Amino acid sequence: MSAMRVFVNLILASLAMTAAAVAAAAPLSAAEPAPQAEVAALTTPKERVDALFADLKKEGDEDKARQVAERIRLEWQDSGSATVNLLMQWASKAIADEKQTAALDLLDQAIALAPDYVEGWNRRATLHYQMGNFRKSMSDINHVLALEPRHFGALAGMATMLEAAGKDELAMRAWQQFLDIYPSDRKAQEQLGELAEKLAGSRT
Repeated sequence: MSAMRVFVNLILASLAMTAAAVAAAAPLSAAEPAPQAEVAALTTPKERVDALFADLKKEGDEDKARQVAERIRLEWQDSGSATVNLLMQWASKAIADEKQTAALDLLDQAIALAPDYVEGWNRRATLHYQMGNFRKSMSDINHVLALEPRHFGALAGMATMLEAAGKDELAMRAWQQFLDIYPSDRKAQEQLGELAEKLAGSRT
């Protein structure tokens, strides 16, 4: 089996697992949005993130949905470990200073210390993408989605790389899953529409 075939099979498996995990969370997502004060009062990070995702799925206003998405990102940033949080801060500084090798080493350390910390994998996926390491980036995205199937940022990254690789149908599936989680994102809607038109044109 060719390397590309293995790569595509991994992406298909990741998309299938993500769709199943998101579907399993559907009863929560279908709930009425929790008021902001109620979300803040929830005691565990998981409870807060779950409530915010319910809000995100229901929110039809693009600007308000963007605010909810930002609150989700803030929840994801906290690893629960002061050491890991510090490593992530140092990595961000190294990236800003264009010291990519140093940033990669710091992110490797963060992941080694906290392998279940989703944002460590996501940040490294982004850095690998910026460095042109697309296979490594996609591998890290798969780890992100295994830990948090609703990670819309990782799905957007996956869709972008798949489209760049000419895998338009897989990219379209990734955007569809993104919009199932974050339906009011205008850019994702546009990307999905463009891919749908492109694929429809190629079949005529």
